[in-house]
Amino acid sequence: MKRWLLGALVAFAGIGILGAVMVPLRAHVSLATPALVLVVPVVAGVAVGGLGSGVLAVAAGFITYDVLFIPPYGTLTVGAAQNWTALAVYAVVMLIVARIFAFLGRARLDARRDADATRRLYELSDLLIGDQPVTGVLQVIAGTLHQAFGADWAAVLIPDAEHGDRLVVAATAGDLPAGDLGALAPAGGRPERLQAGAAARTRADRVVRIALVARGRPVGLVAMAGTALDHHELELVRTYANQAALALEASQLREQALRAELLEQVDALRASLIGAVSHDLRTPLASVKTAVSALRRGEGGNSLGDRDREELLALIEDRSDALDRLVANLLDMTRIRSGAFELRRAITPVPDVVEGGVRASAVPAGSVTVDLPADLPPVDVDVVLMEQVLANLLDNAARHSPDGEPVRIAATASGDVVELSVSDRGPGVPAGERERVFEMFSRVGAQGRAGLGLAIAKAFVEAHGQTIHVEEAPGGGARFVITLPAAPVPVEV
Repeated sequence: MKRWLLGALVAFAGIGILGAVMVPLRAHVSLATPALVLVVPVVAGVAVGGLGSGVLAVAAGFITYDVLFIPPYGTLTVGAAQNWTALAVYAVVMLIVARIFAFLGRARLDARRDADATRRLYELSDLLIGDQPVTGVLQVIAGTLHQAFGADWAAVLIPDAEHGDRLVVAATAGDLPAGDLGALAPAGGRPERLQAGAAARTRADRVVRIALVARGRPVGLVAMAGTALDHHELELVRTYANQAALALEASQLREQALRAELLEQVDALRASLIGAVSHDLRTPLASVKTAVSALRRGEGGNSLGDRDREELLALIEDRSDALDRLVANLLDMTRIRSGAFELRRAITPVPDVVEGGVRASAVPAGSVTVDLPADLPPVDVDVVLMEQVLANLLDNAARHSPDGEPVRIAATASGDVVELSVSDRGPGVPAGERERVFEMFSRVGAQGRAGLGLAIAKAFVEAHGQTIHVEEAPGGGARFVITLPAAPVPVEV
């Protein structure tokens, strides 16, 4: 039912009811009283149906007032001249009242519209400065159009990634019938092109389309159906579309920037990997090749004693172990980055962890001094991972320790953690580079500490919820400190 008709019916019903109530009392009230009472249905009609309903209510009230309350009753005849004055005043006053209330109603509606528009534009402004993904922005645009303008459905279309000028539906809100979805597809098999300008209507004015244009560049199209937009609402939709286009463009630019940054990181990682492989693989490979060449020359008749052969074979074995550890570290880092590894915790004495780490490293046992208090509590760790952590720290320390200087392992218990440290007498790590030393493939300081083994150590330690850091060792050098979770000690009852 149309709004003006509903308002007129409300006014007519009110006039009928109040007239029937006032008729038995007309002999006991003044002539002005019914006129004042009949103001109520006029106001009600204007409030429901607007000015048109108010004018109809004034006409119905005028007739009712004349027939029921102006003598002679029951006719449109007006007896005394003063009654004509009363009728005229009633008609003029009622029309003024209807006009005022209609104006107030439109003002309230406009204020509500403006408040809603401000809120929606504010939400879009948040999207412009926020970090919403493109999919989130598209859904917000479709949802706002659907709810704010009472549409049956709303959709946002963006250019296809493969065909830049062909549009695809990227987000919808409401019940979008298959027939309407087909209407959004390109007509006649031709791509639908984005164009700025006034809103276009299709399918007998059912579907309204507005291009999303940001800085003169089309970025998409909005479409909605099932709503009759007046001039004010259409202007609001256009304003909203402009803001939505900016929000969508900003989100797309953020994602492009993130992809570019990711590609830069991948390129940097690839370059670092190539640098690490060229250094860390070439050196042991060169040693193996030299030793094998020497052995082959010895077999060809050149003099090569048993001791020399043993040393060359030991060198090949040592360098092969180094290559194996490097490959294992690369595989470990791949598992860490992909999240494919999991902890297998076990309560283990600290001396067992230290012994396994020394055995897994390339550092001779005689070059390591161990200082472990007898009352250390056991730790709850993945033993294999922690032995690898300690082996990486020992290898790193041995590379930077002067000849004849042992690497020192020490431990202390503090609360619910055990602190395990590996110290060397090398050049140490500058204070400003102590965080970067744990980055993958980083090389800091004049001696070039390699960050692959340290990066893996950091990842394994943090997987246990613990910490690792480097500081200056007492007397000079670097001291790497890790924390291990102490196992709970059972309480005897």
